[in-house]
Amino acid sequence: MAKSCARILLLLVFISLQYLADANIRRYRFNVVMKNMTKLCSTKPIVTINGKFPGPALYAREDDNVIVNLINNVNYNITIHWHGVKQLRTGWSDGPAYITQCPVQPGGTFVYNFTLTGQRGTLLWHAHISWLRATVHGAIVILPKRGVLYPFPRPHTERIIVFGEWWNSDVEAVISQSTQSGLPPNISDAHTINGLIGQVPSCKSRGYTLNVETGKKYLLRIINAAVNDELFFKITGHNLTVVEVDASYTKPFDTETLFLGPGQTTNAILTANHPQGNFLMTISPFMDTVVPVNNVTATAFLRYKDTRTQVLKSSKIPPVNATSIALGFSDSLRSLNSQDYPTNVPLKVDHSLFFAIGVGVNPCATCINGTKTIADINNVSFVMPTVAMLQAHYFNKSEGVFTDDFPGKPSTPFNYTGGLSNLRTENGTKVYRLEFNATVQVIIQGTSVIAPESHPTHLHGSNFFVIGKGLGNFDPLKDPKKFNLVDPVERNTVSVPTAGWTAIRFIADNPGVWFFHCHLEVHTSWGLKMAFLVEDGNGSNEKLPPPPSDLPIC
Repeated sequence: MAKSCARILLLLVFISLQYLADANIRRYRFNVVMKNMTKLCSTKPIVTINGKFPGPALYAREDDNVIVNLINNVNYNITIHWHGVKQLRTGWSDGPAYITQCPVQPGGTFVYNFTLTGQRGTLLWHAHISWLRATVHGAIVILPKRGVLYPFPRPHTERIIVFGEWWNSDVEAVISQSTQSGLPPNISDAHTINGLIGQVPSCKSRGYTLNVETGKKYLLRIINAAVNDELFFKITGHNLTVVEVDASYTKPFDTETLFLGPGQTTNAILTANHPQGNFLMTISPFMDTVVPVNNVTATAFLRYKDTRTQVLKSSKIPPVNATSIALGFSDSLRSLNSQDYPTNVPLKVDHSLFFAIGVGVNPCATCINGTKTIADINNVSFVMPTVAMLQAHYFNKSEGVFTDDFPGKPSTPFNYTGGLSNLRTENGTKVYRLEFNATVQVIIQGTSVIAPESHPTHLHGSNFFVIGKGLGNFDPLKDPKKFNLVDPVERNTVSVPTAGWTAIRFIADNPGVWFFHCHLEVHTSWGLKMAFLVEDGNGSNEKLPPPPSDLPIC
């Protein structure tokens, strides 16, 4: 009997030790499967994770190790990008196809393994190959460490709200047809809120409902997972208190309208301060130029407990070209810059770069008009390699894959927002090389070669500080004097104003190859992308480790 008790005790101790060892490990299984979905009174098969649209939310705490086993059961190549996760020394798990990994082929598997180092808040994950992210996306919720409080009054509960876009057609056919014709792809047919469209004239369907109780506060974790649209979000009769963007705390401020570009996230507190009622929630597009946009408003509903009336209270949505609302929201964002969450803006700059970004035209003998629309940075339209760049870099086999001569400024300066010029671009797979721990400033200058347009621009592998922005051409003499080097907002994705510029700074303290691109998938497809190559440092914890044994091959 005593021996049996001893064995049981030892077993319990072993289980406890195993639990403690795994206490900071979060394990997920992502099965890539086809699933029939009905929207706009039409059914089609879509690529999903675990049969869900949006996909499953990934929950973890700051500094947790996350392990995701991806199993590809569809006939498409697939990768997953953990958008905004810094991936410190885990670049092999970043996910952009042919940049940090070859895609997982049909029937293949890959284990993503990364740590959420020093991050807390809301991010997103999504497919990072072709246009599959239209249906393959979901939330990443990073809770503070146990015992650590939010730097704002704790809400009663939390809700995730994910924006999306919906095409009645197969999205892969949409981009394939565009590539072959040289013409812009068809715009989406609807927007979605948590996968639901709500009431539209062409089809009666239910929308998402947020049920609330009077007097309670709700932390809304809001994600724009749309493919090509910047979006406004509004709840009739309620203000929202913004407390975080892109998993970085902000100074709280109240607003009735949120503005999010694709890939951006916002945490906002909703106070349920009405006794009862039904209130309309909307997402609607922002486009302040001549580019066509999906102008269908998605609707959802905020409903108070014990409300018996069916009357719905609504308000006007922002105009599609509401530049002042979009810029006003961005101008209100400031980092918290507290003792616990300081804002360490690089004051010394080792690399001062100027990136002119926009859309142009190149010859195309097989295209309908003899030309094709392209996009570029500094007149270089990025060509996707057929071998993963990070592998080529790590094994010193970059020859024939990429070159490290990406220009730090346009080879021929021009009036960037003054109309037609510099239509032609060169094609190339180029990186800009950075030494470890270098400080970098990038002026991202929008151009109006064909038409000016807002560009939500995303950097992999690092956050950056948004130290300034403006309309028109950047003035290197006057504009730096207005830079905010005290409490600029910290982000991983920033919208560059239409026919304007944005200045960012970051520290290249993460060895690897890091994608930098417009997060409008149409512009990424056209070549508005490049990569930074960050060299190893001297210390053992400043070097890129070897690739995992199951890294997919091309």
